[in-house]
Amino acid sequence: MSDRSYNFSAGPATLPEPVIKTAQLALWNLDRSGVGVMEHSHRGPQLTAVYQQAEQNIRALAKVPDNYRILFLQGGASSQFYMIPMNLLGADQTADYINTGTWSKKAMTEARKFGNVHEVASSAGDNFTFVPPADALKWSKGKPAYAHFTSNNTIAGTQFHFEPKPPDGVPLINDASSDIFSRPINVKNHGIIYAGAQKNLGPAGLTLVIIRDDLADRGAETLPTMLQYRTHVSKGSMFNTPPTFAMFVLGEVIKWIQGFGGLAAMNEYNVAKANVLYEFLDDSSFFSATAAKGSRSLMNVCFRAAKPELEESFINLAGQQGLVGLKGHRSVGGMRASIYNAFPHEGVLKLVEFMKEFETTHR
Repeated sequence: MSDRSYNFSAGPATLPEPVIKTAQLALWNLDRSGVGVMEHSHRGPQLTAVYQQAEQNIRALAKVPDNYRILFLQGGASSQFYMIPMNLLGADQTADYINTGTWSKKAMTEARKFGNVHEVASSAGDNFTFVPPADALKWSKGKPAYAHFTSNNTIAGTQFHFEPKPPDGVPLINDASSDIFSRPINVKNHGIIYAGAQKNLGPAGLTLVIIRDDLADRGAETLPTMLQYRTHVSKGSMFNTPPTFAMFVLGEVIKWIQGFGGLAAMNEYNVAKANVLYEFLDDSSFFSATAAKGSRSLMNVCFRAAKPELEESFINLAGQQGLVGLKGHRSVGGMRASIYNAFPHEGVLKLVEFMKEFETTHR
């Protein structure tokens, strides 16, 4: 990585270098077809093969059951905030949401436009620095239409390390945008899993949705055609022109994860990377992690300096050392190191080395 910086950005984020190199070649000539991947028809044999292979590999990687569809949609994860209640929530029904930060709050706001929302639990009182424990989850009375949670919270740097269990028969919906395929996931325990691609899957512009058949067919047929899940299921994500290049890169990222050893190996790697940084933060007298132990994210490590007035200097000096994208979200400030699947272990070591030097010279 001598001519590349270590990119700690929360998204769009670091991609695997082998995938970038493969994409470079495909941009010019996909599989010796004489045409670049961005020029091929989405209905032609080359792009059809890309789509089909990506779907097959996702099924194998995450053990997706046969009664689930894999969709490649547009609009980002934010479009799922309204598409889910639009299809699944009636005006006289209630949906349950666990409120763990900005993205779950946005999802709740959209859901209220279509029905009632019950807040199962919230960590708002502590600035979303923790994930409510399982015994604090208070599901709504009766049978909610579905239960929704955000498995990883990029802004606060928290992550669910357990799977919420709603009442029997209630579909569990997971906004997994920032930790999708970073660890094993039991798909059959979910009704829908969705994720924007720009964290762990590929470039921005593509949204992965894994949806159970019965939920895909639940929406009213009077909804706008593009906003019905059945539309995309029936057309194999090809109702209109999809983001073909993003689909190609996602497929290559899935192959890379498989080559890495699969989701269990990916999780082991991510735990090792995060532990290096959290162990330093816990031992430091100058820097400190903001998320509570037990709720800390393996993907987004948020931290502050003992002297907040030095944080901007830290970020700028780090950038000069090739450590970029460390500025925290504008709503919380501080610093954030996003170390998704493709982020290299040596980059974390480099950051800790720089932090040690900065602490020595500024404490």
